[in-house]
Amino acid sequence: MKFIELPHDQWHTVGGEDGPMSHPPIKSHSLLTLGQWHAVREQWPAQGCADYKPVGVILSNDTDIEVLETDVPKLALVVLQFPKWVDGRAYTQAHILRSRYRFQGEIRATGEVLVDMMPLLARTGFDAVVLRGDQDRAAAERALSFFAPRGHYQGDVKVTKPVFGRAA
Repeated sequence: MKFIELPHDQWHTVGGEDGPMSHPPIKSHSLLTLGQWHAVREQWPAQGCADYKPVGVILSNDTDIEVLETDVPKLALVVLQFPKWVDGRAYTQAHILRSRYRFQGEIRATGEVLVDMMPLLARTGFDAVVLRGDQDRAAAERALSFFAPRGHYQGDVKVTKPVFGRAA
């Protein structure tokens, strides 16, 4: 899991609610709202094209992830939001991105992201987090190893079948 410190993040939001677009032009590692992305996605080249610039989209957790289905080859980052730690819809969004749409880019959790969420974030497809300000990174790193030795009764986005390990 990658832990993002916002002051040092290479990704940057682009000003404007509905469309930033020509002044200034979108640069590499721009993070767009869904409305901004819809304004430019038709012209945006897919990854692997010579003129491709990495771009990301911020999605609220009440948005149907299906709106990104055809855009997956163009995106390098999808930021999914947890407005409350008890609202788990972003877990489902991440799982669908990884398992159904085979998204290979970064999926980042933001908002009310707590240490206790780390194992499920990893299992559902997140690979980067912005922890809530009062959360400890070292504790989050430890939380990622809690269940690894024993395995899980359900599959996840990486290992689709249950993994039963030795008892601890």
